Amino acid sequence: MRYITIALAKGRLAEITIDLLEKAGLCVDEVREKSRKLIFTDEVNKFKFILVKASDVPTYVEYGAADIGVVGYDTLLQEKRDLYEVLDLGFGKCKMIVAGPEKMKDKLSTVNHMRVASKYTEIAKDYYHHVKKQSVEIIKLNGSVELAPLVGLSEVIVDIVESGKTLKENGLVVLEEICDLSARFVVNRVSMKMEKERIMALAQKLNSLL
Repeated sequence: MRYITIALAKGRLAEITIDLLEKAGLCVDEVREKSRKLIFTDEVNKFKFILVKASDVPTYVEYGAADIGVVGYDTLLQEKRDLYEVLDLGFGKCKMIVAGPEKMKDKLSTVNHMRVASKYTEIAKDYYHHVKKQSVEIIKLNGSVELAPLVGLSEVIVDIVESGKTLKENGLVVLEEICDLSARFVVNRVSMKMEKERIMALAQKLNSLL
């Protein structure tokens, strides 16, 4: 029997997923050990686990270096990889939103040449070009995106919001909601053909635990 490899997004998402996989009957003892290893094995059930940066999970899965990935929906929308999205795991819930100063509330469709700052440039592009049908300039930032409207770099931002505390502290408000986000169980297309039975058995077990 061949090993099935699961790519996990490092951090809180991986911790929750590991707990869930354990409840589903997989042996995750090796993953729980604090070490610098990047590949962990469940010899009993023939599964391997790899810990990678969240934004890389869809890449590992699309290219078949991993059969399965567990990653946030925001990463899937941003990376646009060719995968099967099998299950919404329902944890890691938050929203993708447009935020800015309160004064922008009534100006969103009237501002000429609006600038939008975001780490999630593909999501911002899709939203403004395809949903809003609005021409905007998208500026890529890698951190502290809330700063952009405060210093005049952009009128608004596209970002993830969980509690809204950071926005509030910086005098920003949610102007529009783009979509709901949560962790997703994704599968490589070839793996789905070759190992459909085992992959779907795991997906069903996880689904019953949610």
